[in-house]
Amino acid sequence: MPIKLPSTLPAFDVLTREGVMVLDEDVAARQDIRPLRIALLNLMPKKIQTENQFARLIGATPLQIELTLLRMSDHQTRNTAAEHMESFYRPVSEVMDEKFDGLIITGAPIEHMPFQEVNYWQELTRVMNWTQTNVHSTFGVCWGGMAMINHFHGIAKNILEKKAFGCFKHRNLDPSSPYLRGFSDECVMPVSRWTEIRQAEVDAQPGLVTLLGSDEVGPCLIQDPVHRALYVFNHFEYDSDTLKQEYDRDVATGTPINVPCNYYPEDDPSRPPTNRWRSHAHLLYGNWINEIYQTTPFDLTAIGQS
Repeated sequence: MPIKLPSTLPAFDVLTREGVMVLDEDVAARQDIRPLRIALLNLMPKKIQTENQFARLIGATPLQIELTLLRMSDHQTRNTAAEHMESFYRPVSEVMDEKFDGLIITGAPIEHMPFQEVNYWQELTRVMNWTQTNVHSTFGVCWGGMAMINHFHGIAKNILEKKAFGCFKHRNLDPSSPYLRGFSDECVMPVSRWTEIRQAEVDAQPGLVTLLGSDEVGPCLIQDPVHRALYVFNHFEYDSDTLKQEYDRDVATGTPINVPCNYYPEDDPSRPPTNRWRSHAHLLYGNWINEIYQTTPFDLTAIGQS
């Protein structure tokens, strides 16, 4: 939450430069408070696990969040009970006339497919265009982030020779960013993907800002101010054992897979993994929610008009 200070106090400028959330007294007096409308477009097969992961992060601030679970209109999931989907999810076709403060578009296990061959790609492009008029801030995660940066900027996802799998060190490239408040100079994040976005192609697009990056697995968190969006290609939202579940699944099915690097103590899969990303996960999503709170219109109908 922000701190209210007189704008003439020396600490006001110092803290502002450091990325601390500061409100001057005039702005604070004009603030109105209402629940934030956040939607989760869940493209993952394990719907309930993914709901838990994101709800845990966006619900950890003092702000009141109204969470709406969304699904693609015609795509039927095979991994979650129909009763659960019917009870808790709305098809995106039902909300196209509504406004949201925030939207998260999750990853999807379809990395090797060209975007245009995904059976719901046409509807997803409509959703991405809809965010520009009906959503204040959009967060694309893993494949969802790659889909957004491809749609809005034509940046391709590139197939890797081997899966990027494990916990990788990332550098804080923009400590003054409001999305990185409280971040260390380095952080560790789970990675599980067969594709990558290349930094040179990001740099060629004016306006995109890389906030977190890794020497081993490339750009991770990118801000797109023009489209009021963030793209993250790795998985702060993962539970402690999510990579273990993926590894155990592949071992059980005989799928070639390396032990996830820097994940198990001494790279020993018989030992419980150590979570080294939880605090930064809460920081990132808490910062996103707080930035929405600071900038979204109080009147929902005004979203997307500026």
